[in-house]
Amino acid sequence: MKFWFTKGVWQSKRAAKTIGSISRETVKSIAVIRHAALGDMVLTRSFLVEARRAFPNASITLSLVSNYTRGAPVDLVDRVHIVHGSGTKDVSIAGKIRNFRELGYHDLVFDLATTNKSLFTCVLNPALMKIGFPYRGLQARLFYDVAVCRSDLNFEVCDMLNMLHVFGVKTAYPHEYSMPGEALKRDRPYMIYFAGASTQVKCWPAGHFSELIRIMAAGYPDHDHLVLEGIQHWEKADAIMQPLADTANAGVVQADTIEETTALIKGADLVVANDTGIRHVAIVAETPTVGLFFSDPYRYWPRYDIHDVAMPAVDGPTEVETAHAACIGVLAKTGVRGRDA
Repeated sequence: MKFWFTKGVWQSKRAAKTIGSISRETVKSIAVIRHAALGDMVLTRSFLVEARRAFPNASITLSLVSNYTRGAPVDLVDRVHIVHGSGTKDVSIAGKIRNFRELGYHDLVFDLATTNKSLFTCVLNPALMKIGFPYRGLQARLFYDVAVCRSDLNFEVCDMLNMLHVFGVKTAYPHEYSMPGEALKRDRPYMIYFAGASTQVKCWPAGHFSELIRIMAAGYPDHDHLVLEGIQHWEKADAIMQPLADTANAGVVQADTIEETTALIKGADLVVANDTGIRHVAIVAETPTVGLFFSDPYRYWPRYDIHDVAMPAVDGPTEVETAHAACIGVLAKTGVRGRDA
């Protein structure tokens, strides 16, 4: 095997000496470290699909953190390693070190997180080669044998897959996620609107959602326009639905599990959401999306036709008209046309 790059990737002297002694067929074990929440977790599916294809004889271990296991792609791996996360403060330092070391030896270790815990996991376990995508050059030299570039201007899945590209792996585009589950069947076609996010700062105003849904419900009267509620108090639908009391095809829907959420999203013709895990679930479910961003959308914007983002001219809430135009554009590309089309 050889490295398939000339510039833009850092490699250690050890990596340069090692690469010629291995092949994809001789790699027997891979560890993928992904300590992240739901949205980042489900995007990892594409990396695991491609890694399985690229290294056909390797078992794959996925390292998670205990407080972020929802949506973990355990169906794509052979073993799961879980490190202590928040809520385990009673564990001694020695116990935490033992926990990190439970990952064990692997031929290749891919760190898809570059957090404090992922770096400890990487350092405390031996490997033939360790690959990462840190933002800082010093981290590359301290923790990895190979480090690819990472930028907020790239869709993060592309940056993750670059860790496979250095080995000459040809990956699919659009990306493959193999998300399990069947689409929900309803009497009428529908679109989903999710107003929540990890913090209120990332949430589009409720009044903007109300206005967008009112316009979309009139423009696409044959669809139900459903607000998906989240679990936080700022993710409830009351403030959005109050101005829509007279809109017959607008409503509220709930999904309690990741399986229910996936089925709901897979059955939708469009998902409109803030920068949040629900939108990422829609991406891996191959459902068209419009993301509502206050700034910096590129890291979570797959650049193919069924996905778009609505961006403000400067930092702040995107205008309703901008979001509406993005919705119409995506729906037209997927063959869903409204009353005025």
